[in-house]
Amino acid sequence: MKGTSRVCDVVVLGAGPAGENLADRTSAAGLTSVIVENELLGGECSFWACEPSKALLRPVVARADARRVPGLRRAAEGPLEVPAVLAHRDEMAAHWQDDDQVDWLRSVSVDLVRGHGRLDGPRQVVVDTADGGTVRLTARHAVGVATGTITAFPDLPGLEQVHPWTNRDATAARHVPERLAVVGGGVVAVEMATAWQALGSRVTVLVRGHRGLLSRMEPFAGEMVADALRAAGADLRFDTSVTEVVREGGAGSPVRITLSDGGSLVADEILFATGRAPHTADIGLETVGLTPGDWLAVDDSYRVTDVPDGWLYAVGDVNHRALMTHQGKYQARIAGAVIGARAKGEPLDDGRWGAHASTADSAATPQVVFSEPEVTSVGLTTREAERTGHRVDVVDYDIGRVAGAAQYADGYRGKARVLIDAGRGTVVGVTFVGPGTQELLYSATVAITSEMHVDRLWHAVPAFPTISEVWLRVLETYRDRAGRTT
Repeated sequence: MKGTSRVCDVVVLGAGPAGENLADRTSAAGLTSVIVENELLGGECSFWACEPSKALLRPVVARADARRVPGLRRAAEGPLEVPAVLAHRDEMAAHWQDDDQVDWLRSVSVDLVRGHGRLDGPRQVVVDTADGGTVRLTARHAVGVATGTITAFPDLPGLEQVHPWTNRDATAARHVPERLAVVGGGVVAVEMATAWQALGSRVTVLVRGHRGLLSRMEPFAGEMVADALRAAGADLRFDTSVTEVVREGGAGSPVRITLSDGGSLVADEILFATGRAPHTADIGLETVGLTPGDWLAVDDSYRVTDVPDGWLYAVGDVNHRALMTHQGKYQARIAGAVIGARAKGEPLDDGRWGAHASTADSAATPQVVFSEPEVTSVGLTTREAERTGHRVDVVDYDIGRVAGAAQYADGYRGKARVLIDAGRGTVVGVTFVGPGTQELLYSATVAITSEMHVDRLWHAVPAFPTISEVWLRVLETYRDRAGRTT
């Protein structure tokens, strides 16, 4: 099949949320943008991560909430309707069809080339299309890499023959395994353990380290989630590594898992949620002096630092700054504005919180773990503050003591931790754990990004009776502990 060539302003490799937003923002800046994708437009988040996983988790959390509401407990005691949950999951994943995404690309004037795209020297991308042809794309201004990540498997004997679950298998499964082993203690492990335990699996969680679940967050977050998983029937084992896996009866048979303590267990499926690796092994990095399979280090404008002339950008998980969909979209908005400004010869507003600055990557990255209970955080944790020498006042409060929490659920259990810069009097870190706390996260993010002094926060009056009144209680605790008069 004969090849074709095209010239445009910007080429984007990868049409997940970060790539789509980068192409959209460069197009909005008046540049001609082409996006290249070998799978479904919308990427991991739309079809194998955020959307389907939250569709599985929403009934779990809603049932748990209903069981804490007087008058609803009896109605919520029964099992989840698994076929209905899986059908809803399919709907939220658009039945793994990307027609809507294609229509959206057209609406923002971004061209699509389907196929496997690889760099082929400075500002050059070659796409192998499904019909056996090739398309050579030449970018006048920039190439953006937004190829994301893939599951990082440990080096274990027999692993490939076992066909373990990745996050894709866990979110797209057509049946409920009777026994599910989950290897890992991070967000994917916690969310999938929560979902499949509630859907009827007997879940065993195997965590290599001793710091428990969600080890990058405040310790109480992982402890509260661990308590809830155990109460739901899951078996949690810490300081436990997998040393060998095998399906003794071949495909479809149970998996025998050998553990580091000499013991073993048997599961019908085993999910590895042990981390992510950059999806860069086969995108032509070697043609521009980079190493295939590496993360792409970037500066604060998302230019790849090891490539001369500043034409290569990387946004989303592939740059290893903040592996979350919303943060990748944020990076794409910033990078798109940067590329547009540089193409027009305009100066950059790259000061702290400027239009061309990536400040939120380090100062205000929000995260929600859709477990039961929910965990939300933004900014620094106590451990990060200590590690970086950041002097903070740590203010804790039992969210269950707030009137709105008592209205939300009988016996509400939750905790808030707010870190206040000891010198500046501004909020620099927030963690909330408890039912319904995901909707508190944006207020915490605004408090940090606005760098508002706590004296001004007294004038942000929370409505009564809502869970958001925890903000007032935190301020009162901070004031009373220090003997302030505000």
